[in-house]
Amino acid sequence: MAERGLRVEGERRGHVWGLSDPSGRLEGMSTDADGLFELDEPDSLPPVDEAGARATAPLAVRMRPRTLDEVVGQAHLLRPGAPLRRLVEGGAAASVLLYGPPGTGKTTIARLLAGVGSRHFVALSALSSGVKELRAVIDDARRRRDRLDQQTVLFIDEVHRFSKTQQDALLGAVEDRLVLLVAATTENPSFSVVSPLLSRSLVLQLQSLTDDDVRSLLRRAVADPRGLDGAVALTPDAEDALVRLAGGDARRALTALEAAADGVAGTGDTEVDVPAVERAVTEATVRYDRQGDQHYDVISAFIKSIRGSDPDAALHYLARMLVAGEDPRFIARRLMVHASEDVGLADPTALQAAVAAAQVVQLVGLPECRLALAQATVHLATAPKSNAVITGIDEAMGDVRAGATGAVPPHLRDGHYAGAQKLGNAVGYRYPHNTPDGVLAQQYPPDGLVGRDYYRPTTRGAERVLADRVPKLRRAVRGEP
Repeated sequence: MAERGLRVEGERRGHVWGLSDPSGRLEGMSTDADGLFELDEPDSLPPVDEAGARATAPLAVRMRPRTLDEVVGQAHLLRPGAPLRRLVEGGAAASVLLYGPPGTGKTTIARLLAGVGSRHFVALSALSSGVKELRAVIDDARRRRDRLDQQTVLFIDEVHRFSKTQQDALLGAVEDRLVLLVAATTENPSFSVVSPLLSRSLVLQLQSLTDDDVRSLLRRAVADPRGLDGAVALTPDAEDALVRLAGGDARRALTALEAAADGVAGTGDTEVDVPAVERAVTEATVRYDRQGDQHYDVISAFIKSIRGSDPDAALHYLARMLVAGEDPRFIARRLMVHASEDVGLADPTALQAAVAAAQVVQLVGLPECRLALAQATVHLATAPKSNAVITGIDEAMGDVRAGATGAVPPHLRDGHYAGAQKLGNAVGYRYPHNTPDGVLAQQYPPDGLVGRDYYRPTTRGAERVLADRVPKLRRAVRGEP
């Protein structure tokens, strides 16, 4: 009955009710005497402040920038002439994919884009919306374009969670610019967004905020009337703690500040110090997705830090993976590969250490296996480095793929079957152990590969001995002076 009454009242006032906006308000279209469509707002709305955010809204929402000048960070996208600045200032109209970590301003930028001209703003979340909701927005956008000459900005948060079918449902509307799509994702769009939608959109990567960016946001939130309005004071040490906990995430920084401020207000105090921050926030979140690009970025940084002989950086990335819940077996596998790839025979014990760590992971598990992983990490990071093993096998495989195989020399072939000698197999083979040095002149590679060197030891670590010995072995085996 209430719904019917609302519809009847709307009809009595000449309204055709449309979609709800992101804040839950109904918007209506009314006709005046000339038959032109106008947008009416409902008569009764919750109280809002001058920025449009309700007084009960979270601090991060109340402090959301209202203009480009209030946006902190993303200088590479907001400098004069940059694509994003031109979009926000109305100099261009293109659908965009905003890709970046949480709390870097994706939603803020979407709302600034919606504020250009008389655009209509609709927000959907990929977590709770499907094809039905998309089609309803597109139909409404078509009506607004045809009747009001008004463009619709469709903001989709977490667009990477849309299925291929849901993303495909957007293509026609984006292609015809029926909607100006502003999609936000924390994951690399190359992995999670369908190619047709990528090709129709401008991909803009947002960066994590710097410590100075977060610091300025915190100070603004403490002083600004929209924020805490000077009700509390933030000590320098507490400010440093909030900056550190934020990890470049503006929303996290402001949420932690609000929690700490509420905590001290409950005690009648006005100073937010480090203990107040620690009571409000116990642990920083770790940005990490085991199926996304962060998984590959962090393990890449881990291996490159070991290769670069930086045990401290390597331990940081190891800790980052462990705290985020990465599978320790995956880390152990990478350590075993790295032991041969980048250490090799410069330290023959490196592979043993990596294999031992993998066994501890298998037999003991977390949390204790973190110690073995850390030990192997430090061992590999501080070991002398050589890529002679991987270079040698890759060059040999490259020759084989290129057709440089050739027949196995007859004296090396299997002679353990009847008739083998009649074929010439194993005839003339010389047994090295019958010589005093255990080495003698004999052809081992196929004819076309005689004299081809694959393993070239370095002069680092244990390979220093091999660098002197291998040339002597080659001369002896090849019968050279």
